[in-house]
Amino acid sequence: MTQPEAGTADDISIRLRRSLAGDLPAPVWADGFTMRKFQPADARAVHKLLTETLQKEEKNFDIWWEQHSTDATFDPALWFVVNDAQGQVVAVALCWTCDYLKYLAVHPSARRNGLAEALLLHVFAVFKARGASRLDLKTKVVENANAIRLYRRHGMVEVDWNG
Repeated sequence: MTQPEAGTADDISIRLRRSLAGDLPAPVWADGFTMRKFQPADARAVHKLLTETLQKEEKNFDIWWEQHSTDATFDPALWFVVNDAQGQVVAVALCWTCDYLKYLAVHPSARRNGLAEALLLHVFAVFKARGASRLDLKTKVVENANAIRLYRRHGMVEVDWNG
């Protein structure tokens, strides 16, 4: 695999993969936070979190929901929501049935509580239990440098670059 040629670094994405073979560490949830499966009533709160934390997310809820809920690889059982002690959605992991983690987002007010790590480990366990041999994701290199460090720390390796 070769890294991309020099260009606009902001547009460079990396695809990462984690083998799900062997033992996986269990997630540890910080006090005051609860992870649960997505419910349809969560859709607007999930969209709000994504538009607040991701730069290029579709801003119109109806368009966003139509795009996601009608995708052939959508399964609401693979969307995970974390609530804080007040019941607010503060983190999400949204996955597709094709062994792909589409979104992992934590609200700035809830960061530094290990929620991204716990969600990532939970997703690994869910996909392993489904019989998946691996899990992939794609992210921007520059704007998500901290996330890439987290992913690498948990065994994800580069499989592709694109601009």
